[in-house]
Amino acid sequence: MARELVWTGFMTLDGVVDSPGGSSEGHRSGGWVLNTEFLPEAFALKGEELQETTALMFGRRSYEAFAPIWAESEDHADYKELPKYVVSTSLQEGALVENWGPITLLRSTEDIAALKQGDGGAIFIHGSAELARSLMDAGLIDRYNLLIFPALLGTGKRLFTAEDHDTMKLALRESAHYANGVIKAVYDVRR
Repeated sequence: MARELVWTGFMTLDGVVDSPGGSSEGHRSGGWVLNTEFLPEAFALKGEELQETTALMFGRRSYEAFAPIWAESEDHADYKELPKYVVSTSLQEGALVENWGPITLLRSTEDIAALKQGDGGAIFIHGSAELARSLMDAGLIDRYNLLIFPALLGTGKRLFTAEDHDTMKLALRESAHYANGVIKAVYDVRR
């Protein structure tokens, strides 16, 4: 049985995934997650994901943003020894963060397709919108775990492409809404 590839992340109601943690990440309205009232139950999905995560995957830019912080973060200690895959045609082995468990560079969607056919459980993609779009186009993403925030940014990086493509059918696995306006939506890709 193939490994499941799951994109997980925060998104605004208008589909922007850019700079949820702060404007230093690039978007002038960054920090929209931090500007939403914190309710633990609205973030419970992140804890649930840890139970099924067997590996992490990042695009180069997300890896370069997350790795230096997550490698030393107590909040992300459970990720430390998990295998990590970084998809990049330009990143070199010498640029990988040390002391953050096993890290493998993948160079193509073919490498990712082969990884999915191997043994192991779910691989979670954090951030990495550009990577997610290319994997979506290649039919490699199996599930979307979305936390949708009550904000409209108008512009920014989006998870889903505006390009014309065949309909991708999704099946709602789970949903919930919270008093702070956050919506959890977990969708399986139907094939």
